[in-house]
Amino acid sequence: MSQLIHRIVDVETNEITDRPFTDEELKQHQKDLTQSILEIEEQTSKTVIRQSALSKLIDLGLTEEEIAAL
Repeated sequence: MSQLIHRIVDVETNEITDRPFTDEELKQHQKDLTQSILEIEEQTSKTVIRQSALSKLIDLGLTEEEIAAL
């Protein structure tokens, strides 16, 4: 894995400094990525379940307006 870096820009001097993530920053970054993946998986699961439920209601003969009214 390539090393992650912070780019720090001093807007007063236009000086740019690149430095590698500290171990603590890297751990937090990995934790944040893991949390984001879990949230995406949860949302995807909810979407799949919702679409399945909508399909079943349509199969029962409900219109989109009736479904929206539920």
